[in-house]
Amino acid sequence: MPQRRRRSDCPIHFGLETFGDRWTLLVLRDLLLKGRSSYSDFLGAEERIATNILADRLARLQEDGLVVHGADGRYRPTAKALDLLPLLVEMILWSATYDQDTAAPAAFIERAREDRDALVAELRASCTPAEEPVP
Repeated sequence: MPQRRRRSDCPIHFGLETFGDRWTLLVLRDLLLKGRSSYSDFLGAEERIATNILADRLARLQEDGLVVHGADGRYRPTAKALDLLPLLVEMILWSATYDQDTAAPAAFIERAREDRDALVAELRASCTPAEEPVP
Protein backbone atom coordinates (compact mmCIF):
# COMPACT_ATOMS: atom_id res chain seq x y z
CA MET A 1 0.00 0.00 0.00
CA PRO A 2 1.43 3.40 -0.94
CA GLN A 3 2.53 5.61 1.92
CA ARG A 4 0.19 8.52 2.54
CA ARG A 5 1.80 11.93 2.72
CA ARG A 6 0.97 14.09 5.71
CA ARG A 7 -0.13 17.49 4.44
CA SER A 8 -0.50 19.34 7.74
CA ASP A 9 -0.53 18.95 11.49
CA CYS A 10 -4.15 20.09 11.79
CA PRO A 11 -6.11 17.69 14.03
CA ILE A 12 -9.14 17.78 11.71
CA HIS A 13 -6.90 16.94 8.77
CA PHE A 14 -5.48 13.97 10.71
CA GLY A 15 -8.99 12.69 11.37
CA LEU A 16 -9.99 13.14 7.75
CA GLU A 17 -6.91 11.27 6.57
CA THR A 18 -7.79 8.41 8.92
CA PHE A 19 -11.54 8.08 8.48
CA GLY A 20 -12.76 10.94 6.31
CA ASP A 21 -13.70 9.23 3.08
CA ARG A 22 -17.14 8.05 2.03
CA TRP A 23 -16.66 4.41 3.14
CA THR A 24 -14.35 4.17 6.15
CA LEU A 25 -16.82 5.41 8.76
CA LEU A 26 -19.48 3.09 7.33
CA VAL A 27 -17.14 0.11 7.78
CA LEU A 28 -16.43 1.28 11.33
CA ARG A 29 -20.18 1.74 11.92
CA ASP A 30 -20.78 -1.84 10.82
CA LEU A 31 -17.98 -3.13 13.03
CA LEU A 32 -18.76 -1.08 16.14
CA LEU A 33 -22.53 -0.64 16.00
CA LYS A 34 -23.91 -3.46 13.90
CA GLY A 35 -21.72 -6.38 14.97
CA ARG A 36 -20.37 -7.11 11.50
CA SER A 37 -16.92 -8.61 11.60
CA SER A 38 -16.25 -10.65 8.45
CA TYR A 39 -15.56 -9.52 4.92
CA SER A 40 -18.85 -11.01 3.73
CA ASP A 41 -20.69 -9.28 6.62
CA PHE A 42 -19.37 -5.91 5.42
CA LEU A 43 -20.33 -6.70 1.82
CA GLY A 44 -23.89 -7.29 3.05
CA ALA A 45 -24.31 -3.70 4.25
CA GLU A 46 -27.15 -1.75 2.69
CA GLU A 47 -24.78 0.68 0.95
CA ARG A 48 -23.34 -2.12 -1.22
CA ILE A 49 -19.66 -1.26 -1.05
CA ALA A 50 -17.60 -2.60 -3.96
CA THR A 51 -15.22 -5.44 -3.12
CA ASN A 52 -12.09 -3.54 -4.18
CA ILE A 53 -13.05 -0.53 -2.05
CA LEU A 54 -13.88 -2.71 0.95
CA ALA A 55 -10.55 -4.52 0.68
CA ASP A 56 -8.75 -1.17 0.49
CA ARG A 57 -10.59 0.32 3.47
CA LEU A 58 -10.02 -2.73 5.65
CA ALA A 59 -6.32 -2.67 4.75
CA ARG A 60 -6.13 1.04 5.60
CA LEU A 61 -7.95 0.50 8.90
CA GLN A 62 -5.41 -2.19 9.76
CA GLU A 63 -2.52 0.04 8.69
CA ASP A 64 -3.88 2.87 10.83
CA GLY A 65 -4.24 0.58 13.87
CA LEU A 66 -8.03 0.66 14.04
CA VAL A 67 -8.73 -3.00 13.29
CA VAL A 68 -6.95 -6.30 13.54
CA HIS A 69 -7.68 -9.15 11.15
CA GLY A 70 -7.68 -12.38 13.14
CA ALA A 71 -6.67 -15.86 12.05
CA ASP A 72 -10.39 -16.73 12.20
CA GLY A 73 -11.07 -14.26 9.38
CA ARG A 74 -12.83 -11.80 11.67
CA TYR A 75 -12.02 -8.13 11.99
CA ARG A 76 -11.94 -6.74 15.50
CA PRO A 77 -11.71 -3.15 16.65
CA THR A 78 -8.72 -1.90 18.57
CA ALA A 79 -8.94 0.49 21.50
CA LYS A 80 -8.20 3.26 18.99
CA ALA A 81 -11.34 2.33 17.02
CA LEU A 82 -13.46 2.06 20.16
CA ASP A 83 -12.43 5.61 21.00
CA LEU A 84 -14.41 6.69 17.91
CA LEU A 85 -17.72 5.54 19.43
CA PRO A 86 -18.57 8.98 20.89
CA LEU A 87 -17.96 10.53 17.46
CA LEU A 88 -20.24 8.00 15.76
CA VAL A 89 -23.00 8.60 18.32
CA GLU A 90 -22.67 12.37 17.82
CA MET A 91 -22.89 11.95 14.04
CA ILE A 92 -26.02 9.83 14.45
CA LEU A 93 -27.58 12.48 16.69
CA TRP A 94 -26.68 15.25 14.27
CA SER A 95 -28.15 13.28 11.36
CA ALA A 96 -31.30 12.48 13.33
CA THR A 97 -31.76 16.20 13.92
CA TYR A 98 -31.37 17.22 10.29
CA ASP A 99 -32.46 14.15 8.29
CA GLN A 100 -36.18 13.53 8.54
CA ASP A 101 -35.73 10.18 6.77
CA THR A 102 -33.07 8.83 9.13
CA ALA A 103 -32.96 5.08 9.66
CA ALA A 104 -31.67 5.52 13.19
CA PRO A 105 -34.02 3.78 15.62
CA ALA A 106 -35.99 6.25 17.72
CA ALA A 107 -35.06 4.35 20.90
CA PHE A 108 -31.35 4.72 20.10
CA ILE A 109 -31.73 8.46 19.49
CA GLU A 110 -33.71 8.92 22.69
CA ARG A 111 -31.14 6.96 24.68
CA ALA A 112 -28.27 8.94 23.18
CA ARG A 113 -29.97 12.22 23.99
CA GLU A 114 -30.80 11.17 27.56
CA ASP A 115 -27.48 9.62 28.59
CA ARG A 116 -24.88 9.67 25.85
CA ASP A 117 -22.03 8.57 28.11
CA ALA A 118 -23.89 5.49 29.36
CA LEU A 119 -24.82 4.52 25.81
CA VAL A 120 -21.22 4.86 24.63
CA ALA A 121 -20.03 2.77 27.58
CA GLU A 122 -22.61 0.10 26.76
CA LEU A 123 -21.59 0.06 23.09
CA ARG A 124 -17.92 -0.18 24.05
CA ALA A 125 -18.64 -3.10 26.37
CA SER A 126 -20.56 -4.91 23.62
CA CYS A 127 -17.56 -4.90 21.27
CA THR A 128 -14.90 -7.57 21.50
CA PRO A 129 -11.67 -5.60 21.21
CA ALA A 130 -8.70 -7.02 19.39
CA GLU A 131 -5.57 -7.99 21.14
CA GLU A 132 -3.27 -5.53 19.50
CA PRO A 133 -0.05 -6.86 18.02
CA VAL A 134 3.16 -6.05 19.78
CA PRO A 135 5.24 -3.68 17.59
